[in-house]
Amino acid sequence: MSNVSSSEIRREFAKSKVGLIGIGILASLIILSVIAAVTIPIDTFKQWNNPGNWISYPKSSAPIWVNYFMTQKIPEHLILDNPSTITKDDVISLTSHQFGVQYHYDDFPSDFIYEFSVEYSGSQLLQISVIRPDQSQILLLSRSLPHSDTKIVHHERIFSTDNSIKKNIQIYFSEIGFYNQNTSSEDMIFANKDGQVLKGDYLFLLNIFGVEENVEIIDSKLILGGKVFGMMGTDELRRDLAVGLLWGTPLALFIGISVAVGSVTAGLIYGVYAGFKGKKTDEAMMRFNDVIYALPALPFLIILAVTISNSIFLLVGFLMIFSWVGIAKVSRSMALQIKTRQYVEASQMMGQKNSKIIFKHIIPQLLPYAFASIAISVPAAITTEAGISFLGLGDPTFPTWGQILHDAYTYGAAARGMWWWIAPPGIMIAITGLAFVFIGNALDAIVNPKLKK
Repeated sequence: MSNVSSSEIRREFAKSKVGLIGIGILASLIILSVIAAVTIPIDTFKQWNNPGNWISYPKSSAPIWVNYFMTQKIPEHLILDNPSTITKDDVISLTSHQFGVQYHYDDFPSDFIYEFSVEYSGSQLLQISVIRPDQSQILLLSRSLPHSDTKIVHHERIFSTDNSIKKNIQIYFSEIGFYNQNTSSEDMIFANKDGQVLKGDYLFLLNIFGVEENVEIIDSKLILGGKVFGMMGTDELRRDLAVGLLWGTPLALFIGISVAVGSVTAGLIYGVYAGFKGKKTDEAMMRFNDVIYALPALPFLIILAVTISNSIFLLVGFLMIFSWVGIAKVSRSMALQIKTRQYVEASQMMGQKNSKIIFKHIIPQLLPYAFASIAISVPAAITTEAGISFLGLGDPTFPTWGQILHDAYTYGAAARGMWWWIAPPGIMIAITGLAFVFIGNALDAIVNPKLKK
């Protein structure tokens, strides 16, 4: 290995198209990590495996952008939680929440859910109705809220399958001469007289009437069920896969870089010390290195994950244990060459400590090789973690790409044609690995003259 200064490395790296592409991809991954940390609440990350956190989301929905490639637009799953509010204080008070929906899809919604929390006292009347694009108004529901002499907070979910809603819709459409017993409530609401989808602007109204009593709607949400949702769709557990893919980016970088830096640092110091000391010390240390090198890493990682813990932090530590041996062998051979140079021998004659000679005169000469090794080692750590997680032995509390693939396999995503659950995490693993391979190869070509030629 030749001596290459940091300025020479930067200058030669700037000439490498492959290296610059790798840096560009890595910069994009870092930006995604920052976006995940800034835009996605940490509670969402913690609640990844909590089914209650995703109850409002659809099950096994494709990404919304598939509609750009479809001749007929698939209904989008809509979660409307920002209604306009109207209040009237009179003998009969009114608190109204209104949800506007622009429905321009070629199929009917799968269902709708209205979820609300209201604070009130006394007796209150709840009415839900919808104004269709043809200006007809359908009363969907009219019922009293539970009576209370003191102020209470009432929370309720109302589904389109509610018997009262079905009955009111059937009464309305039978009066205008359009009624099919086999047609669902949501189909009739969004259908014209010919039974086709009635496109246009819909207005859903939630009205609460009271007699001289104050009513406050704390939370109000209308969910219109569909078959596409979000930029990356959802899985069988209703989780937004875009959240998992975004959070998987910093986790993959953490795993890959931590393992690479830790293993390269340990292997570099171990190998240099063995090569510098030589004789029996070198022989004993290299035999121990051979023992670790001969151990089958994947079976040991599986056993350790099953018997001790599948914590992601312990997995990082286990990967470091099995990843340093190759670096130690190469750094030892380099140290054997460097220790014969005159400035190293002069330092020994001057009585400098071995540790000072190693860290001041030998290891700095190996830093270019160390940086190249770190870059090349990152993909192996990421793919190993993905493999462990895919086998179901990873940390289920973290939405890593391997864990997402494991869940996809468990629920038969491939057999069901749910490509959006399989392809994106696989592509992200490949892209991340490719970035570090490009950077590592570019650095290796600079610090290794034979490879460069």
